[in-house]
Amino acid sequence: MRAAARAGALALAAVASAGAVADEAAIRRAIAERLPDLPAIDEVRPMPAPGLFEVRFGTQILYTDARGDHLFQGVVIDTRTRENLTEARVERLTAIDFAALPLRDAVVLKQGTGARRLAVFEDPNCGYCKRFERDLRGITDLTVYVFLYPILGQDSKTKSRDIWCAADPAKAWRDWMLDGVVPPAAPAGCDSAALQRNLAFGGRHRVQGTPALVFEDGTRKPGALPRTQVEKLLAAATARVADRPAAAGPAPGEPAPR
Repeated sequence: MRAAARAGALALAAVASAGAVADEAAIRRAIAERLPDLPAIDEVRPMPAPGLFEVRFGTQILYTDARGDHLFQGVVIDTRTRENLTEARVERLTAIDFAALPLRDAVVLKQGTGARRLAVFEDPNCGYCKRFERDLRGITDLTVYVFLYPILGQDSKTKSRDIWCAADPAKAWRDWMLDGVVPPAAPAGCDSAALQRNLAFGGRHRVQGTPALVFEDGTRKPGALPRTQVEKLLAAATARVADRPAAAGPAPGEPAPR
């Protein structure tokens, strides 16, 4: 009897799995045929809610029924745990491995011991970035890797180059962002290729606005978050990193301060 029950359970699981695969294929076909202007679907996966499927285009998430007859835009919340499943999924999709960041192409700001680490993509003409910098300066024991990310026009490119090429890039950055002191013009022949590398890296990872924050555990957040929220995210990231197995050797890409 036990063998028969186990065989029956396996058969039901196989049927359910085949149904899910069929639903995913039907969803792809229906959406592609009916909405040809949409980008190609990268992934279709069942959600915990019966009959609901996630449809992913890059990092954009939509939802649909099992036949692809309707598309839903919004968030899915697990009422038992109160977890925002959509937000958690997007965070996983957009996470950036901190070890993969080209830290040598960042302006390094050290506050206190610098024990905690945060990377930020910022445009020098971004008003939200300036507000964020004022809050960020008050956070202790933090190393900030500022990736100059000039996406707001030619003046942003010029100021980024002048800051990167300054004798003390960290001071030039803070002087401009906090006090409005225009950086001196970059000397002739200064190598500012790091700015193009930053733009290329951000493009690959869909960094489409500034400021964009990357915490040490890979968590990524857009916008000028308030200081209290940054502190909470730093604490969570530090705890997660501490729980990971120790890596052998020095951290890759660790730069000398600029």
